[in-house]
Amino acid sequence: MKQQSKKMTTIIRIINLTISMILGAVVYNSIVLPLNLVTGGTSGVATITHYLYDIDPAIMIFLISAACCILSFMYLGVERTLGTVVGCIAYPILVKLTSNVGALMPLETNDMLLLVLFAGVLGGASNGLMYKSGYSTGGLPIISQILFEKFHFAIAKTSLVMNIIIVSVGAYFFGITNALYAVIYLYINSLVIDKVLLGISSNKAFYIITNHEKEIKEYIINNLNHTVTTFDVKGGFLESKRKVILTVVPTRDYYRVTEGIKAIDNDVFFVATDSYQVSGAK
Repeated sequence: MKQQSKKMTTIIRIINLTISMILGAVVYNSIVLPLNLVTGGTSGVATITHYLYDIDPAIMIFLISAACCILSFMYLGVERTLGTVVGCIAYPILVKLTSNVGALMPLETNDMLLLVLFAGVLGGASNGLMYKSGYSTGGLPIISQILFEKFHFAIAKTSLVMNIIIVSVGAYFFGITNALYAVIYLYINSLVIDKVLLGISSNKAFYIITNHEKEIKEYIINNLNHTVTTFDVKGGFLESKRKVILTVVPTRDYYRVTEGIKAIDNDVFFVATDSYQVSGAK
């Protein structure tokens, strides 16, 4: 049974990786490359070299990915590199196979913002599926991993620095406006990645500290028909003991909770966070 479950998980991961690479290649060739959007990473470098020297983007992506894979084998080891080898080889091939998609589906560039937003959504979906698969297409993020291993440089910071440099070079050749569009693309991309990985939150978790504990508990239980949990906490400054009310409600009840508890206690302190999974509650 465990063997079948493991096999099914592997199949799902491979399917996610395949879909993500095909979608990423199509978005790159149909929108990102024709608009000269330099969005950082390997594809950003490929866009610049294609503009300057007419180098096939698929070839440049493969060369950079292959070089990074070799460095990964040398500094990160075989086990940590295996998950990137398939992507390093397959993604450039898919970029090459979809290189004519722009000609088959020509897009009007009158509304560039719409195209950038659309590309950001699709690109984010592609990256989110790839991260979900547990594999990757390698590339420049490997450099960040090596720098972390050898010099303890934060991965997020080194990735940011590399992407800023690439986007800045793109701004030099394609103009500030294109760079601003690239920033919009990256922002939308990151938002969609989070949604693909975590899902859209259907619940909100409330942590409530109040002097009207009984009334607020009764309001949540009797008016909203949701359960509550209380637990003891101690303040960090005055070290006074208080009780925290915890409740998880559907997102549609968010404003009913906030307005209701503020009506009971105008000085109530609460924190509301996204809750992506609730299990065991009746």
